[in-house]
Amino acid sequence: MSNSTVTPKARFSAQVRLRALQADIMELILSRDLDAGDPMPTENELCEVLGVGRNTLRESLKVLQALGVIEIRHGFGMFVAPSNFDALADGLTFRGRLSLRHEGLEALQLVDIRQALEAGLMAACIAEMSDEHLLLIGAAVAKMEELANRGESFAEADAEFHRLLFEPLGNDLLMNLMSVFWKVYRKIHVQVGTGGTDLLRTASEHRSIYEAVVAKDAVTAAALLNSHFDGIRTKIKVFVDPNQPHNLAP
Repeated sequence: MSNSTVTPKARFSAQVRLRALQADIMELILSRDLDAGDPMPTENELCEVLGVGRNTLRESLKVLQALGVIEIRHGFGMFVAPSNFDALADGLTFRGRLSLRHEGLEALQLVDIRQALEAGLMAACIAEMSDEHLLLIGAAVAKMEELANRGESFAEADAEFHRLLFEPLGNDLLMNLMSVFWKVYRKIHVQVGTGGTDLLRTASEHRSIYEAVVAKDAVTAAALLNSHFDGIRTKIKVFVDPNQPHNLAP
């Protein structure tokens, strides 16, 4: 049957079968207690165990590789992939930027999630914060202020500030997720635009958050973090619909 004569129902059925096969492969990884970096069964073994043809198997393996579940090293074989959040970051970035061409809903939702994550964990971070860590955060703030005064972007120092805030929790999954949201956030922020006044204001906001953390005032630090995200929300709304009135910061 040619591609032109394949019905939508047949295509849908094929997609369902491929998803089921991908789920079966992941279940096989779990049932065999394989860990990141461990070799996968060969294609021949997978075809036999799962009862599928080689072409169908390879199609599913390509999807799982794109999702970061497995890693295919040509000439060496297949392995369970190490933690890799690049696919998640790319997908969320695309969705966020795509939404900017319409109502900006997904971009705003991504900002909401990052805000909830950071503000909600502030008290726990302050409880684990050491004096040495505070010095590192203070240095990141000073770097932001230095660059802002020169009218230069400080994306790296900004990212370091937020990373250092939550590093004391010792939660690797959290740090990976924050890295994902940071990448998405930066792409959206660049697309909607920034300016010199924004740099100075943003650096000042980070200084205020830092001072609240030094004072171990979790309530104030969380409130400042919450308001810190209002700026990007306003920029997204203006970018999406510049003709509507918005409460722009002075």
